[in-house]
Amino acid sequence: MHAPEPPAAPAGRSRPAGTAARAPETGTPHDRQPDAGPDAGPNARPDGRPEREVPAGSSPAVPSRPLTLLLALAGGLLTDTAFPDRGWWPLAFVGVAALFWALRRDGARWGFLVGLVWGLAFFLPHLWWANYATETVPWLALSVMEACSVGLLGAAWVWARRWSWLTGHPGRQAVAFAVLFVGAEQARTEVPFGGFPWGRLAFSQADSPLGRAAWLGGEVLVSLLVALVGALLAVAVLAVLRRRDVVTGAVVPVAVAAALVVAPLLVPLDTRAEAGTLAVGAVQGNVGEPGLGSFANRAEVLNNHLQGTLALLDEVEPGDLDVVLWPENGSDLDPQTTPEVARAIDDVAQEVGAPILVGAQEYPETGGRYNVSLLWEPGTGVVDRYAKQHPAPFGEYIPLRSLLRVFSDQVDRVSIDMIAGTETGVVDLDASRLGRTVPLGVVICFEVAYDGLVNDAVDAGAELLVVPTNNASFGYTAESTQQLAMSRLRAVSTGRATVQVSTVGVSGVIAPDGTLLQSTGLFTADQMVADLPLRTSLTPAVRAGDWPGRFVELLALGLLAAGVVTVVRERRTRTAPAPAGDEAP
Repeated sequence: MHAPEPPAAPAGRSRPAGTAARAPETGTPHDRQPDAGPDAGPNARPDGRPEREVPAGSSPAVPSRPLTLLLALAGGLLTDTAFPDRGWWPLAFVGVAALFWALRRDGARWGFLVGLVWGLAFFLPHLWWANYATETVPWLALSVMEACSVGLLGAAWVWARRWSWLTGHPGRQAVAFAVLFVGAEQARTEVPFGGFPWGRLAFSQADSPLGRAAWLGGEVLVSLLVALVGALLAVAVLAVLRRRDVVTGAVVPVAVAAALVVAPLLVPLDTRAEAGTLAVGAVQGNVGEPGLGSFANRAEVLNNHLQGTLALLDEVEPGDLDVVLWPENGSDLDPQTTPEVARAIDDVAQEVGAPILVGAQEYPETGGRYNVSLLWEPGTGVVDRYAKQHPAPFGEYIPLRSLLRVFSDQVDRVSIDMIAGTETGVVDLDASRLGRTVPLGVVICFEVAYDGLVNDAVDAGAELLVVPTNNASFGYTAESTQQLAMSRLRAVSTGRATVQVSTVGVSGVIAPDGTLLQSTGLFTADQMVADLPLRTSLTPAVRAGDWPGRFVELLALGLLAAGVVTVVRERRTRTAPAPAGDEAP
């Protein structure tokens, strides 16, 4: 197809010598093509200029408005199936590809709507466990808030792709889209109220070759690769639909995407012990019933974990274990203020012949409460402690309580706000068998989702990671298996053996390469025993700290700024008066 010839100058119209005739303009290529995509439409020339205006929905490469919403809906749902419990990780690529395709229409408001639909289709089922634990309104509020981050991504992409450097270059567009996607993902892990990282693309890849890339660049790199593979697949499909050069337009993107997926298999994940091994027992004591009433009976959960600790002696002899790990809230009473609880824990610790990392809650006289892991030494008591640094907003404390109470008295279901701890998540275990102190990294429950908290613990010397968690409130939902996938990615990114120990499951023992060595079922009493390697070297991901995330955020802002500048210049050009030489006499 050839571009239309520009119209001849009207009779009687003067033009200076040497000045080429211009076609009358009504705006930028994006404005003239309301359905133009990131490369200025399905009929764009190689230089990005449109050949002709495309009616809405006339090409499958530029879907109609209803189809874009259907694509967004399907993409969000497919992305959720990539996560546990289903764990069909390749569908994360398909879900991102659907979003890339759905966002080919112009208009920031429409882009926001498309992104919002994708986000709702993903987060509503992905966070279903919140509905079980907190009922409908908080679940909807959390899902909508998270979905808005994808809506903002959609609006940002509509602007960013207008940058001339991206126009007509699908490969560049795929990279730019991946950067913007992960930039938006990073933003929602930080704001509001400290962020909420649940549902990051990386956490769908625990069983994928891409998960190994966490060793190099943490979860940021894994998410970036997932988004890039998805965008490249979309570029390939669109090239086929437009019947362009299939080799360069479709085969090359697919080949690059495949290479990105398998390349992390070359990452050297070392699981060998560097500082000896630690004999660990983990106790999943269980609760009387799932749900918010699981801790209703005083000392029931404590007694379950006391009995579970004694049950370890069916597998080991007294003194064989270096430490016994209890979950978050493994004791529903504080042994530091309840003498009978202290005696019961100490008796069991002495019988097993090992310190116990006890999960409990502290209630200081000044008010509030701390979520703590207490290292209990037999015959001595508490010798070290870690207090959760990142309490969960609306679950463990209520932000803006007085304001929100005007809308709902449900805020008072959390009657005492949790206070954030201030110390890095490391407790020092006196491992007499090894003749030295072993630093254990501890991140409690949702803290495993936060890069900085985990990396800080390892950077401070942690040789093994422990993730105590209480999943009793979430019933038989996928919350605990989603969390276990996060723990597996953390094992890879830090190069540390990791133990997730839950009150009710799923608990798991994880090798430093992310391999799940042992696991338990939901709502069962169970125990696990393992000799785990202690490691001291730092992975590239830990050494990099938060720089990968910051770098991606800066790139995303730069892309958005370049697009905004382009749009502003286009608008100024459209509104500027025509040169004097083009005026009719």
